[in-house]
Amino acid sequence: MTTLVLTVVGDDRAGLVAAVAEVIGGHGGNWENSQLAELAGAFAGIIEVTVAPDRADALRDALSAVEGLVTVAVPAGVTTTDAIDAAPARQFAFQVLGNDHPGIVHEVSSTLSRHGVSIERMTTATRDAAMAGGRLFEATIAASVPSSVDIDGLTSALEQLAAELQVDVALLE
Repeated sequence: MTTLVLTVVGDDRAGLVAAVAEVIGGHGGNWENSQLAELAGAFAGIIEVTVAPDRADALRDALSAVEGLVTVAVPAGVTTTDAIDAAPARQFAFQVLGNDHPGIVHEVSSTLSRHGVSIERMTTATRDAAMAGGRLFEATIAASVPSSVDIDGLTSALEQLAAELQVDVALLE
């Protein structure tokens, strides 16, 4: 099987996910993993699909014809065995919470990158600070840490960064 990672963006409407799923199923594909969201009236998502190698090109073409999707990006696929052969990594999750200001995501992601850590999932949100006024920034990050990376060193670097940015960083179990 070939694994495709689809990036879909379009105007949000009822039935959009069903239309994408119908195309995938109609081409013998299997919807594996996804992250989908509505943001400010737009629909955006990333979807992992497995499909027989001889059907991948037809699936790519059919997805580009789904009504309402502005963008469908389907990079070249990898075989499922390629993904399985990747070196195992440890999981590391944490939350960031503090007064919102520019640069938080850049600083956190740069710190992870310098340590060879790859972000697997990240959600962010801003909201009004109920008692103090202003805006709060909140992020939840799940990362993949290679076995060669010292977790204690990574944790120390994030704690130091939290102090510099004046945010709280809490490790998740």
